[in-house]
Amino acid sequence: MAASFSLNSKFHNHARSNSLPSKPHPVILQCNEHLDKLGAYDATTNSSFLRQKLSGLQDLHDCVEKLVQLPLTQEALAKESHEKWVDDLLDGSLRLLDACTATKDALLHTKECARELQSIIRRRRGGSEVELIVEVKKFLTSRKVVRKAIFKALENLKGNANKCNFSITNKDYQTLALVSLLKDAELVSFSIFESLLNFISGSSQSKRSSWSLVSKLMHNKRVGQAQGAEENEFAKVDAALQFLVFKLASKSNDINDDLQKKLELLGSSIQDLEEGLESLFRRLIKIRVALLNILNH
Repeated sequence: MAASFSLNSKFHNHARSNSLPSKPHPVILQCNEHLDKLGAYDATTNSSFLRQKLSGLQDLHDCVEKLVQLPLTQEALAKESHEKWVDDLLDGSLRLLDACTATKDALLHTKECARELQSIIRRRRGGSEVELIVEVKKFLTSRKVVRKAIFKALENLKGNANKCNFSITNKDYQTLALVSLLKDAELVSFSIFESLLNFISGSSQSKRSSWSLVSKLMHNKRVGQAQGAEENEFAKVDAALQFLVFKLASKSNDINDDLQKKLELLGSSIQDLEEGLESLFRRLIKIRVALLNILNH
């Protein structure tokens, strides 16, 4: 699918500055460490890589939650509650929830169809292919629906990334560091959601557009080299099913056995990603609730 774009093209307008005086709060430093780890570029975009990034994103937002609960953060937000950058942060927390929900929905839709297909394969051992072929075509049709939804979600992410571009001046150092960090966290989160959505769609088009730019813009680190073909359980199942459809006359159980294995690997990958996204979603909700509580008091 043609949905490759840079989520970080506007990053330089609000990047963290190393020239500012004083020292930020230790929690801000801790959050920056998590951002550094997330921004380290890896040329591979397989399920293991994405699980690692998703876990790192959970750690980052755990730290962001601690940051939002600090008195200095609450004081800054309450004091500047009528400033545009505060509204931008609040809107950003909602956009992250929307992106996380879209990613969860794409996984759930694929998981339900894959389970039904697995059940059909197990039941048809030695029997007619008719039911299997019907279910395979149903699955492939469902995948088209998922890809369409993913394409829309990716377009929304592109628009969200553009909204990350804003400037803040004439503020104290701690406020500048706080705002910059929260926007960086939002931006890298969008990059990870982009990678996840492309992975679920069976595409790896965004792997370089997102992660190489995160690395360059956030940390100015050397970009690694590609390391062979990407492992994508979603793409493998799609290809196997397409192959099966073209082999309608085949009675070979080997094809079904191979497909069953691919579906099992897909199910395992979906479960891992689903658990990570659900955990992240809960963290994002807590952060948004905390922000709303601060601004409503």
